[in-house]
Amino acid sequence: EAGPGSLSRCLAYLTSFPSPSVWQDQAEQLFKSGHTNNWAVLVCTSRFWFNYRHVANTLSVYRSVKRLGIPDSHIVLMLADDMACNPRNPKPATVFSHKNMELNVYGDDVEVDYRSYEVTVENFLRVLTGRVPPSAPRSKRLLSDDRSNVLIYMTGHGGNGFLKFQDSEEITNVELADAFEQMWQKRRYHEMLFIIDTCQGASMYERFYSPNVMALASSQVGEDSLSHQPDLAIGVHLMDRYTFYVLEFLEEIHPASQANMNDLFQVCPKSLCVSTPGHRTDLFQRNPQNVLITDFFGSVRKVELTTETVSLKPDLSSMGYRERREGPAQSSGVHPVRK
Repeated sequence: EAGPGSLSRCLAYLTSFPSPSVWQDQAEQLFKSGHTNNWAVLVCTSRFWFNYRHVANTLSVYRSVKRLGIPDSHIVLMLADDMACNPRNPKPATVFSHKNMELNVYGDDVEVDYRSYEVTVENFLRVLTGRVPPSAPRSKRLLSDDRSNVLIYMTGHGGNGFLKFQDSEEITNVELADAFEQMWQKRRYHEMLFIIDTCQGASMYERFYSPNVMALASSQVGEDSLSHQPDLAIGVHLMDRYTFYVLEFLEEIHPASQANMNDLFQVCPKSLCVSTPGHRTDLFQRNPQNVLITDFFGSVRKVELTTETVSLKPDLSSMGYRERREGPAQSSGVHPVRK
C-alpha cells in the first residue's frame, strides 16, 4: 500500500527528469558546429624499420577514428612503409602500439589508400586540393565539401619549418599553409583540425592563415619529439610520446562524449612528453571549450528535432491490413485484405 512517503518519492523521481526544452537544448548542442560530415587524412611519411613507431602512430589514430564512427570511405590513409610485412617483424601481419603486445593496431580491416612510394609531397597536396588525376579511384580522393570537418594527422621526421617524406623530399610550412588556403577557397572544409607529431612540430603551423583551422603539435621550435615504449623483442620504439598519450585519452572517448578540445590540449604535459606540446586557435572561430572531440574524431549523425507528438495506431488491421504467415521457404509480410 502506497503511503505519503511513497508518493513524495515518486514525485521527486518524476521531477528529476529534464524538461523537453532541456533535452532539445542538449541535442542542439551536438550539432552547433554546423558540419554535416567528417573526413580524416592520416599520413605517415617515414620508411624503414627503425621508424616503426611512425606507422604505429598513424594506425593508432586510424583505429580510433574508425571506432568513433568515421568509415573507411571517409578516411584517406597514407603509409610510407608496410611494417606488418617487414622481414624484421617477429610477428608478421601485426603492428603493436604497446609493449605488452595486447593491441594489434594493424587489425584485420586496414584499408591503406596510398602506400610505399605513392606517399609523396605531390600526392599529399593533390589529395588536399582535389587535383587528383581523373583515373584516381574514389578511395584516393578527399571528397569533402563546405560542410565537412576535416582531421589531418601527420607524423614523421621534421625540423624547423619542414616535414620529411621518405628521406627524399620535404614539405614546408609555407606549402602546407597554401594548400589549406586552396582548400578554403575551393570550399573543401568547414572546420579543420591539424595535428602533427614531429620534431619542432609547432613550426609547421606558424604560417597558417586560413580561417577555421585549429592546430596541435607535439613540440615547440627548437625541441625534439621523443619516442616511447621501447620493445626488446622487436628492437625499436613502438610509438612517440605525444601520440601515445593522445591515444590513451581517445580510448576513453565514446560517440556521445562531451570532452572538448581544451581537454585534448592537456593530455600530454611536459612532464610526460618531455617536449612542450603546442596549439594554435587564433584562426578558429569557436571557443575550443565548445568544440567536442567528436566534432573531428567522430562521425556526425544529423537528426531532425521536433517537439510535436506523433500518435501511432496500435493495430494495423484498422488500416485494412492483416498479417499472413508464409511457409518456411517464404518470408512473412504484411498484405492487404481482399474485400
